[in-house]
Amino acid sequence: MDPQTPLLWVLRDNLQLTGTRYGCGKGLCGSCTVHMDGVPVRACQLPLSATEGRGITTIEGLSEHGDHPLQNAWREHQVPQCGFCQAGQVMSAAALLEQNPKPTDKDIDAAMSGNICRCGTYQRIRAAIHTAAAADKGEDKEGQR
Repeated sequence: MDPQTPLLWVLRDNLQLTGTRYGCGKGLCGSCTVHMDGVPVRACQLPLSATEGRGITTIEGLSEHGDHPLQNAWREHQVPQCGFCQAGQVMSAAALLEQNPKPTDKDIDAAMSGNICRCGTYQRIRAAIHTAAAADKGEDKEGQR
C-alpha cells in the first residue's frame, strides 16, 4: 500500500472492516474514529505510514461478540436512528471511559463534541455512556452497587 493512503481506506477496502465509516473526509464529523494506541483518531486523515508499529482498534475490535458495555448500553437506550455515525460515537465513548470511568455530563459533552450525529441522538448517547460507566463498575443505572 502507498504509505500516504488514509487508514480508513485500508481498513474498509483492503481489510474489509467496514464498521469504520467515511463521513466528511476532513476529520470533522467523527464517523471514522478508531483508536491508535488507545487514543481516538480520525482514520480518514491518518496516513498508513503513521500507524507503523502502533495498535489500531476499530469498532470490530472493541468486542468480539458485540457485547462491550457501551454496545449493550447503546442497544438498551436505542441510541441509533440511521446508525451511520454510531461506530465513531462508540469508539470516542470507549476512549473516554478508558480515561475517565465515571464521567460527568460535562466530561461526556467535551469528549463527544467532535462526533456529529445527524439524527441528534445526543441525549441518548449521554445516557448510554452513563449506563456503560455504571455497568463497568457493577452498579445500577443510578450509580448504586
